[in-house]
Amino acid sequence: MNIFTAEHTPAEVVKAFPKASDLFKQYKIDFCCGGDQSLASVFLNKDLKESTILNELNTAYKKWQAEDHELTNWDDMALSQLIDHIVNHHHRFLEEELAPLSQFVTKIYKVHGEKHPHLKELHRLYHELKVELEEHTMKEEAEVFPLIKTYENQPTEDLLHHIHVANGTLEDEHDHAGALLKQIREITNDFTPPSDACNSYRITYARLADLESDTFQHIHLENNVLFHRL
Repeated sequence: MNIFTAEHTPAEVVKAFPKASDLFKQYKIDFCCGGDQSLASVFLNKDLKESTILNELNTAYKKWQAEDHELTNWDDMALSQLIDHIVNHHHRFLEEELAPLSQFVTKIYKVHGEKHPHLKELHRLYHELKVELEEHTMKEEAEVFPLIKTYENQPTEDLLHHIHVANGTLEDEHDHAGALLKQIREITNDFTPPSDACNSYRITYARLADLESDTFQHIHLENNVLFHRL
């Protein structure tokens, strides 16, 4: 791809240029759950200046291309390999991060909640998200991903139908997780700790930002690459 236009979707852009996700997060452009709308539509709905963002995007893309990055072509990868990547990178990240981060979210709520009342809502939102992601990844690994691997080796219309039904539910769960992350970003002022924040407070916000980044990439790979290929 030589240049991005307003006719491309955010999902298409991130698929070709992964670092575009940083720019999209800056402008709060959804590239995972709602990544199938054209950029023109997104710019219109968000009242963003099309020429400015496209110029930033294409300038960054040309610089990235000049640095000769090796791009993973997800469409050429076997479905089983793509699933293994999702599990080994994104599911394991959640498995290792959700419980420790829960302790940080709870700690700052208990210590600073009286002075910073929004931490009560942050605590609620985070733990709703935690349960959602834990149940979601278990369902994928126990039920849906094995079906897809079976279909890859022994494709049948009946099996594909079962996968499509299951994927519809998973995409609904992705939408819910994405909505929770957006609320967390909003309530934390884009993960910006207050000026008097202690180290635990700052660490919590930084780890929440990392969680958002990894989860959006995770959802993008499932919605816009894996499920899209079935």
